Order: sequence, then structure tokens, then C-alpha cells
Amino acid sequence: MAGKQHRPGTSTFGQRSAGLWLAGAAMLLPAIALTLPTGAQANGSQTAQNDGSTTHTAPRRTPAPTSILPAAMRQDSAPAAPQARSTPQARSTPQARSTPQATSTPQARPTPQASPTPLPAPHIDAQPASSASPAPQTREVTTIEPAEEPIRTWTLADAQALLATIKGIGAEGLYPADYKPQDLAAAILGGPGQTLDQVASRAFDWLAEDLRDGRTPMDSRIQWFAVDTDVDTDPTHDLIDKALATHDVPGVLASLDPTYRDYAALKAALAATPKTDRATRDLIRINMERWRWMPRDLGSVYLITNVPEFMLRFTIGGKVLKTYKTVVGKPGRTATPQLAEHIEAVVFNPTWTVPQSIIQHEGLAEKLLARPRKGYKVTKNANGSYNVVQEPGDTNSLGRMKIDMPNSQAIYLHDTPAKALFNTPVRAYSHGCIRTENALALGMTIAQLRHDLTPEEGNELYHSLKYKRVVLKQSIPVYITYTTMGLNVDGQMTTYKDLYGRDGAVLASMHAPRVPHTTQRTSTQEVIVAEDPL
Repeated sequence: MAGKQHRPGTSTFGQRSAGLWLAGAAMLLPAIALTLPTGAQANGSQTAQNDGSTTHTAPRRTPAPTSILPAAMRQDSAPAAPQARSTPQARSTPQARSTPQATSTPQARPTPQASPTPLPAPHIDAQPASSASPAPQTREVTTIEPAEEPIRTWTLADAQALLATIKGIGAEGLYPADYKPQDLAAAILGGPGQTLDQVASRAFDWLAEDLRDGRTPMDSRIQWFAVDTDVDTDPTHDLIDKALATHDVPGVLASLDPTYRDYAALKAALAATPKTDRATRDLIRINMERWRWMPRDLGSVYLITNVPEFMLRFTIGGKVLKTYKTVVGKPGRTATPQLAEHIEAVVFNPTWTVPQSIIQHEGLAEKLLARPRKGYKVTKNANGSYNVVQEPGDTNSLGRMKIDMPNSQAIYLHDTPAKALFNTPVRAYSHGCIRTENALALGMTIAQLRHDLTPEEGNELYHSLKYKRVVLKQSIPVYITYTTMGLNVDGQMTTYKDLYGRDGAVLASMHAPRVPHTTQRTSTQEVIVAEDPL
């Protein structure tokens, strides 16, 4: 999109070099399965038990895994990385709208440059800062204000172009009536002046907001914590100024379409679905809408998982290089929330601290003290409470790899000893975090790509059976989405079960009158996360 900045925390590659390593990566990626340490593969030296758990043979020393990354992608030949992403903040209170003024040509915003400052040397934590998992971050409390609605001076030609766009907006899964075309048509008949400026500006502002950020209010986006940064990179006042300066209202609004391929496929499906098939058209609209809740540009290198599909995609340069089965949260209080975060580290041989809710509800500490179980350490606090920590190993609830993406909801990707669950069709067994098939291979790939970890170092870390947190030189975006219709990993349009029953709230909001936008950026629902201890 014109004037759109790349998301901080992602890296940009030239088309020529991208073509070289994309082709190489597609061929080399499967090789990791042949060179991973023994015990790391889902069907390696493991035996499935009737209860879904697995037993493991003792790990043997094996040749170090070879790099699955082409030379052009390795750290020594990668382009300079941008500064780490800052956490998006709520916008300040919009300024009072001024009286209509003649529109001036907006100045182009500077293109962000890669920081010339060398990246800090990466480090590997030998031990966790404490045995407990990082505490959830306290969410900053901000005042929710109405979204800005700038008023500008409109010509009749620009207003007529806006009216035509509104009449055809059904192709985007939105409803023309929301933008009051009858009011705009009447204002056009009245000629240029204050009434036209106010009516046309309001219609443009509302339409730009809905195309950029989505029409659905936050209270209908259940557990949606994926902050959409598009309002920061393309605020409404910039969009309206550009549309009027270029006299290209339809083009500026069309530039707000999400770039992820599912959106274009859903749009085509909507056009091909008869208007009499309301149920299918509603389902398509719901999922087109969800893509507007996401950042328009997801980046050059990222991970994305769709909860109802139970799949994770590793994407580089717009190409899906590898897919992984996932196990997600059970429906109910421990459903997996939707996030847009950044992977900052991978953890070999993680420990797992059992949440106090499980310790107290199940009397876990007392049970383990009465009948000690290998791999669990129980300590008593001064106030009489207990801490229970599961030590590293093949039976650890997090497996042998944790992919750390700090967030307020304490969600992350991780390995699991219960690998047999990846072979079940409906994989919703966890307490919120995402168990990932071949997580060790994925974690090693990330460490090689963004830490310059050598295969030999990765092999040593794995076999040490000791906690090692490898901090990345440059973070990688990860998106946890929720769509019930879209392209599957084979590129076929597919409908998924509404696992958490979240389609209804979105559909109800779309059938209800449009709600004015505010500066609220995420949901407020509670998230409960805890993996099964035993």
C-alpha cells in the first residue's frame, strides 16, 4: 500500500536475494528431520501409551543437525536488522475538528531506515531468572476516546467518486447503508459547501476506519488481543488528505485491503456466492472482517497459526516454507486467545512451574510430597504455600523446546511429550498455550536464523538436558488468528468448525447498526493459561 511502513521488528529482503534463498529453503527444510538429535522427532525413539503420553528411550549422541537455512539467510549474510519493535500505545485524544479548510497536498512520510547501530551481542541464559515462568505483564490502563473524524473540503467530483465507492462496498463484505449514501447524495445535490464537507468527510472517515481496522466493536471480538498497528502507520487524517490531494478516493480506500492471500480468496468467494445463500455469504463476511482486525502487512518472516485449523505456518517472503500441526486450548475458560506478538527467544530443555491454581485446586504439592514423582521439585514458602516445578526432560509438560513470545496472556508455543495427540483430528486439549509438532526443529530453525546458533551448539544444548534460553538478535512476528473459513495448507478454500463459538458475536455486530470507533485496541476478557501437570 502506498505510504505504508513495514512493521518494526521484521526484516526486508531484496527481491533477487529473496528468490535465491526461498528456493533453497523449500528444498532444505525437510532435511532437519534426518539430522535432529535422537528423541526429537515425533516418530523417533518414543512409544505411545494408552493415556496419550509417551515413553522415551535415553537420548543418544548423534551427529549435529545441519543448518536448514540457505547461506543467504544466515546471520552473517543477512541485511542489517531494524530496531526492536516498541509496544503500540493507545492514540492520544483526537484534536478538536477545525472548520473546513482548503486541502493542501500532504507531505510524504519518511521511509524508515535500518538502524546503523550494531545489534547487541546475543546471549544464552544458563539458568532461568527464577524457576517460575515469567509473570504476565500488567496491562497499561489508557483512556478510551472517540476515534478521530477529520473534516476536509470536498469537490463535487471527489464526493461523487466516494458515493460510487460506497455503493460498491458490498464487494468488501461491508454494507453500503452504514455510510449513509442517501445523505451524501443529497449533499452533492446541494453543491459545494459546509454540508457537503461534513457529510462526505464523515462517510470517508467511517469507511476508512472499517476497511483499515474492521467494523466489529471490541466487545464482540472475544479474547482478541492482536493489536492492529495500521491506525498508527495510516491514520485517518493522512488517508483523507491523500485521497483529496490525488483525487483518487477509490484507490486510497482500496489500498487498505489486507495483503494476506486469504482475504483476496474470500473476496472472490463472496462474489461467486449467490445472494440467496445468506449463510455462506455471512460466513465469508465474518472471516473477511477478521482479516481487517490484523495488521495489513504481516512482515517478511513470520509464524501464523489459525486456531480452528490446528495448523501453524512458517512464512518467509510471502511463501509458506513449512507447516506444523498444533494442539490448542480447550473450549471454555482456557481457550487460546488471539495475539500478534514477537518471538524473542527459544528455550532448550525448559522447566515448567505449575500454576498456583492447579497446586491449590488439586492438592498437587501434598500428593507429590506423599508420593514423590521423578522430575518434580516441591518447595515450601514462608507463608506455608508450595511451589511445584517440573524439571527439564522428555516428560516435561513443555517437552524439550519452548518458543518464547512475551505477552500479557502468558501464551507461547512449545513441544510436548504427548505427541500422539497430533494424530487426532480435533486437537483442542491444552490450557491455552500452543503445543507444536516438531517444535525442536522449529526452535532450532529460529535460533539459526536469528541468533546464528551453529548446528553443533544446538546439538550440545539439546543433549545437555539443562535449561538454556537462547535470546534472538532480532525478533520474529508470530500471529495467533481465529478464522472459520479460508485457504487450508494445500491452498483450498475450507470451512472449519467454530471451535469456540465466536462467529455469532461477529455476525450479530455486523447485522446491528454500525458502532462509532474508539481508541480501544484489544479485548478485555480474562485469559487463563496452565498446562497439565501430570
